[in-house]
Amino acid sequence: MKNSFFITLLFLMSISAVSYAQTVSGFGFKAGLNYNANGNYVESVTSNAENPDRNIGYHFGVFGKFGKQVYFKPELVYTSTKSDYVSNSFKMQKLDAPMLVGLKVLGPISVFGGPSFQYILDTDFKASNLAINKIKNDFSVGLNFGVGLNFNKLGIDVRYERGLSNNEATFLDNNGINVDNRLDTRPDQLILSLSLIL
Repeated sequence: MKNSFFITLLFLMSISAVSYAQTVSGFGFKAGLNYNANGNYVESVTSNAENPDRNIGYHFGVFGKFGKQVYFKPELVYTSTKSDYVSNSFKMQKLDAPMLVGLKVLGPISVFGGPSFQYILDTDFKASNLAINKIKNDFSVGLNFGVGLNFNKLGIDVRYERGLSNNEATFLDNNGINVDNRLDTRPDQLILSLSLIL
């Protein structure tokens, strides 16, 4: 069901690209760094939540840009993030599909924002006695907003992303028994990207 929804979303992106073909600014590639953290890690109902330490991650992908003064910019991006806790670390790889609407405000400067549809590909929790049992939802929704500079075919943007959907991971101990531990997997990150329109 979740996979079908994500495939349908990508299909609708393709249809949008065709329908806006007369005003296309271009298609291109993008890549960059994320300064990220996921949510709190709670060892049990009675313990305090551990805030994550932020880490540098990365992303790369493709995008389209449709329009001029006001534009629509769908993206499809592979993202890798990592969060460190007191004695554990959590890595996540996901596909992001931001659907951004932008406005050129002054010369090469534009502002943009919109929802980001996220599909979790893989997770890894580094702890000596625990393993991830499951994540509540592989598919979730977030929000992106930021500012960009565009110089002909080259662009740079900085944005903030926050996961909106409540989404937690649960854990098993070494004996395969469910434990009370839980981890908020929603991303909270600053993203720096370079882009090139072909």
